[in-house]
Amino acid sequence: MLDTPAKPASDTDGAPAPKVSFVSLGCPKALVDSERIITRLRAEGYELTREHKGSDLVIVNTCGFLDSAKAESLDAIGLALNENGKVIVTGCMGAEPERITTAHPGVLAITGPQQYESVLEAVHRAAPPKHNPFIDLVPPEGIKLTPRHYAYLKISEGCNNRCTFCIIPKLRGDLVSRPAADVMREAERLVQAGVKELLVISQDTSAYGLDTKYATSSWKNAAGETREVRAKFLDLSHALGELGVWVRMHYVYPYKHVDDVIPLMADRKILPYLDMPLQHANADVLRRMKRPASQEKTLDSIRRWREMCPDLTLRSTFIVGFPGETDAEFETLLEFLDEASLDRVGCFKYEAVNGAPANALDNPVPEEIKEERWHRFMQAQQKISARRLKRKVGTRQQVIIDEAGPTVARGRSMADAPEIDGNVYIASRRPLRVGEIVTVKIERSDEYDLHGSTAGF
Repeated sequence: MLDTPAKPASDTDGAPAPKVSFVSLGCPKALVDSERIITRLRAEGYELTREHKGSDLVIVNTCGFLDSAKAESLDAIGLALNENGKVIVTGCMGAEPERITTAHPGVLAITGPQQYESVLEAVHRAAPPKHNPFIDLVPPEGIKLTPRHYAYLKISEGCNNRCTFCIIPKLRGDLVSRPAADVMREAERLVQAGVKELLVISQDTSAYGLDTKYATSSWKNAAGETREVRAKFLDLSHALGELGVWVRMHYVYPYKHVDDVIPLMADRKILPYLDMPLQHANADVLRRMKRPASQEKTLDSIRRWREMCPDLTLRSTFIVGFPGETDAEFETLLEFLDEASLDRVGCFKYEAVNGAPANALDNPVPEEIKEERWHRFMQAQQKISARRLKRKVGTRQQVIIDEAGPTVARGRSMADAPEIDGNVYIASRRPLRVGEIVTVKIERSDEYDLHGSTAGF
């Protein structure tokens, strides 16, 4: 359940405003959807609460990618029904309403992902708004569910790729890019509200603008200057890099034009960090996955990028146990891992997704073999991570503080995204503030984290 802002409210007649409890599940892209819905609710005078009991209704934003995520969503819906009884369901699992109603026939309404208007209509029917323009004020940046110092910035919806293990295009449709001016206006509002780090997300960030033929739009910046900016990965990176905050790129496929963005990272216009979901390295497995990548081209790209930006951090995710994956194909993946020497890596055991084409592939990998390969993969990457982090001992790193403490604070370097990467633990003579960016001398490292002390503010 989200730690949403809760603020007493009442209408102009003194009656209390309707209370809504909100649950957000799934990826950062779903979190942005939740933020948009909550912003609309607050603008209409609804009170957001952390408790199902006593609320006028509950909204559950579901995840529908993996069967395990669907089970978690159904559990959350069941809990909300038990504690409250009035539940509206939205999000990716909303694309399968029959599965929800079979398990929980008592839900009030079900909408799919990105259907904000349908969610609001369902809320209005269940608990009509009682708007008070004197107290129901919403900040210009909207309601955020992340800490104040960082925020996700979604630049597009949907995806044009047709990976056989994925049903995102079925759930969210083909690529629909936001106009670059809209993205920049939102980014500026976030920065003006105190955000120090923008995390750029989409299903395929490097394909941004392909659907609009990289259309140009007019953006009036904070200085009052009107700028023309194209909806293209490079152009957007340039524009975001002028805002004076950390800009971190996620879900970047290693297309050739990504080369053009690396110099911006070397010049610290945006963070020297690339999150690219490779999923595998063996050519035959990639073909079965229908992934837009190959081992040789990816390795060439990595070498080229590191020549242009030697301290570039590379993160990726992989799948082991994909249908038909042989011992030899898995060994190819381990060899790639060693050669690529990626800084941050996540690994998932393949899980069938209802409606995904991969379900029809021959030779499913037994669960015990998936488990054994996952452990081998993670052990191999742990050694690589420890080796790469050890190289940072003795260096000075810029660190953004996520959690304050009386003598030791927890933060992240430019190489670390929130929730998925490692941490930096900092000893300081004075208490550090959340959102503060400090210089830290790195004194030791382990497999995933760094430890040091402040060397400048």
